[in-house]
Amino acid sequence: MNGKLIFAAIAVPLIQINPACADPVSEGKLVAEQHCSRCHVVGGYNPNGGISSTPSFQLLVNVLKDYEERFDTFFDRPPHPAVIIMRGIKKRDDLPYNAAPIEISLEDVKNIAAFVKTLRK
Repeated sequence: MNGKLIFAAIAVPLIQINPACADPVSEGKLVAEQHCSRCHVVGGYNPNGGISSTPSFQLLVNVLKDYEERFDTFFDRPPHPAVIIMRGIKKRDDLPYNAAPIEISLEDVKNIAAFVKTLRK
């Protein structure tokens, strides 16, 4: 194996493991694109995607005055508890999954909140 490949094989996982090195806005954008875009339009990532009855991130941050609080607590707001597993927080037992579950952390929530602020006009 050549030296550059060995370095890349070692360095890439270290970068992914250390969240302190990551930019919250970039990390939030990645999480939103990976998970939230299943239902929401997320910035310019999926302008023709989402579910028609689900508001886009742009609409949420530009119309709702309490958007910051909503993004900070979205995982506890319907319909999210039926889909999202929060690491370290017990899932409500009375809600069956209505789609493939998503597992995220509180750090992911903070990063998504940082990202959506960039969508404000």
